[in-house]
Amino acid sequence: MDDTFDVGLRSSPKAADPRVPVLELQDIHKSFGAVKALQGANLSLHRGQVTALVGENGAGKSTMVKTLAGLHQPDRGHVLLDGEMVSFRDPLHSREAGIAVIYQEPTMFPDLTVAENIFMGRQPLRSLRRIDRKSMRRQALELFRQLGVRIDPDRAAQGLSIADQQVVEIAKAISLNARVLIMDEPTAALSGVEVERLFAVTRTLQDRGAAVLFISHRFEEVFALADWITVMRDGAHVETSRATDVTVDNVIRQMVGRDVASLFPKQEAAIGEVALEVKGLSRKGVFSDISFNVRSGEIVGLSGLVGAGRSEVARAIFGIDRYDSGEILVRNKPLKPLSPRESMAAGLGFVPEDRRKQGLVMELNVSRNLTLTLRKKLSRFGLLTNKAEAESTTEWARKLQIKAGAPTSPISTLSGGNQQKVVLGKWLATGPKVLIIDEPTRGIDVGTKSEVHRLISELAGKGLAVLMISSELPEILGMSDRVLVMHEGQVTAELSRREATEETVMTAATGADSSTKETPA
Repeated sequence: MDDTFDVGLRSSPKAADPRVPVLELQDIHKSFGAVKALQGANLSLHRGQVTALVGENGAGKSTMVKTLAGLHQPDRGHVLLDGEMVSFRDPLHSREAGIAVIYQEPTMFPDLTVAENIFMGRQPLRSLRRIDRKSMRRQALELFRQLGVRIDPDRAAQGLSIADQQVVEIAKAISLNARVLIMDEPTAALSGVEVERLFAVTRTLQDRGAAVLFISHRFEEVFALADWITVMRDGAHVETSRATDVTVDNVIRQMVGRDVASLFPKQEAAIGEVALEVKGLSRKGVFSDISFNVRSGEIVGLSGLVGAGRSEVARAIFGIDRYDSGEILVRNKPLKPLSPRESMAAGLGFVPEDRRKQGLVMELNVSRNLTLTLRKKLSRFGLLTNKAEAESTTEWARKLQIKAGAPTSPISTLSGGNQQKVVLGKWLATGPKVLIIDEPTRGIDVGTKSEVHRLISELAGKGLAVLMISSELPEILGMSDRVLVMHEGQVTAELSRREATEETVMTAATGADSSTKETPA
C-alpha cells in the first residue's frame, strides 16, 4: 500500500466535467409500510463543494443518508455516480464507490489503536502475511499530516474525544480514496474549538476535490461552511440554493412550509418570590463563589463557553455532583447536598444535557420513560398498574404533543425532538417549582425548537422558575428575563433582558471584561 493518498482518483471520464455531479439522487421514493419516508427527493453533490442538507426531524434526511450509504435501496428513482446510474447493494458497495459517512457518534473499536481502527480489515502486510505495523503507523501519521491535526496513531481509541474520533473516521475515508464525505450532525457534541478544527479539516478535503454533504440543525454552521443549501420537507426536495443567495429566514420558511413569526415566543410573566437561591457555591478546580437566584415566573439563562462550568453548577444544585462549600435554598429552605431525591421532594426538576445517556432509559418504551419519576405516586399498595401508567402517559403525550407510534413504542424510535419532549414530560409530571434545563433544544429541528420554547415560556407564565443553560446565544437572548454569564468557573456578568446583547454576553464569556459583574438581587 502506498504511503500517500488522494481524494477522487477513482472516477469515470465524466468526472472531469465540473457540470457533472459526483453523486446525484433523482426523484427518490422510499416507503416503510404505510410511512412514506422519501417522496421525490433530489440531491446533487459536486467535486470541491460543500452542500448542506437541512430539514425538520422527519423530513427524510436520515433515510437519504442511509440510501447513499447502501443501507436502504430506493423503491423508485435513480442514483447516479459520475453521471452513470448505479445501485448500492450494501454499505460495502457504497464504500467501494468512494462514499464515506461520518456519524454524530462514530463507532470505533475501543481496545484497538487509532492506526488499527483506520486500517481495520486492510492492514499492510509483510512476509508470511504478518501485519506491517511500522508501515501502518507511517501511513496514519501521513493522513493526519494531510489533515493538519496531531493524533498519536499508537494510542488506544478508548478515551478519544468525539472530535478526535470523527477526525480518525475522516482519515479512514481518505485512506479509502473517498470522493464523497457525508457528515451527519457532526458538531452536536463538540465545543467551539473542536468545531473550528473539524471545519478546517473539511475545507482541506474540499480543496482536495472531495464532495461534502453536511447535515446540521445549526444555521450559523451551515452558512459558515456550505456552498449550497438543499432543503427537504416531508420526504421531498423543496429547494437548492447558493448559500450566499438565501437568509436564515428563507431557509426556515422552506423547511417548515410557513412563516415562523418568532423562534422564541417569549410571553410576559409576573415575576414572583425567589424560588431558588444559590449562595457562594464552590468546588475546587471547577467553579468558585457562584451566587444567584431564580424567581417564580422567571427564566434565567446561564451562558458561557463550553467548559465554563455551567453544567457542573447545575448538577451540583440538583445533588448529582458534590460541592465543597456554599448553600442552596429552595423556597427559603436549605437543600441537602448530594441528594437528588431530596431535590425532587423540594420541587426541583432537572433536564440533563445528554438526553439519551442521562435523561432516558433507551431500553424502555415511551410510557415507561414518561412515568419514571412517578412510579411511587402512581403505585397502589406498592404495585404499578398498566392502567395508571397509560393514563399518565396519555395526558402528557397530549399536553406536549409527543408524536409516537404508540405508548409502547421503543423510545429509540422517536425523533430527537420527541425524545426531548419525553424528558421534559417526565419532570413536568412531578409538578416542579424550579426546572433546571440544560441545552433544551440541542440536536432538534427548528420547528420543534419553537415548540419547546413556547412550552418553557408558558410554564414560566404559570409561575415555574426556570434556570436554562444553553450554548446557543440567540436562545439565551430570546428566552431569558435575566442572563448570567460564566467564564472559567465564575459568574462574570449578570445582565437584564435589555442589557443582554451578543456583544455584552460574549465579552463576559471570554473574560475580556469582568467589571460588569453584579450582586444578585
